[in-house]
Amino acid sequence: MADSSFDIVSKVERQEVDNALNQTAKEISQRYDFKGVGASIAWSGEKILMEANSEDRVKAVLDVFESKLIKRGISLKALDAGEPQLSGKEYKIFASIEEGISQDNAKKVAKIIRDEGPKGVKAQVQGEELRVSSKSRDDLQAIIALLKGKDFDFALQFVNYR
Repeated sequence: MADSSFDIVSKVERQEVDNALNQTAKEISQRYDFKGVGASIAWSGEKILMEANSEDRVKAVLDVFESKLIKRGISLKALDAGEPQLSGKEYKIFASIEEGISQDNAKKVAKIIRDEGPKGVKAQVQGEELRVSSKSRDDLQAIIALLKGKDFDFALQFVNYR
């Protein structure tokens, strides 16, 4: 019998991020506490740019955006937001969406699987993802449960379970 396997990835649905950004922009335009502060949120190339005329308001824009991401099922671990910066009279925050598992992080996950997981489970780094395989599907499910219980500083999804 062939080995069963699944992939561990760190991907974000770009359309969901776009929807969250549009919902945030709509809420900012309608909320009373954002009137007259020049608050805005938009894509700036691959980054997301949030602007307002005070540090508190730009942090509030980020807070609204984070709540919209959570509602759309996107982990905040994928959001890398910088500190508010004063640019002229505007405060700006640049945020980016992190995707892919770095080599170091993939090695950490593979080590946890080797050390704490059931015997006979193999983990291979393949680019920005990790392939986990075993003869037993129960062992694979134990690995998923083990990794969900750990707190990583990056988002994990489990795909291609077969």
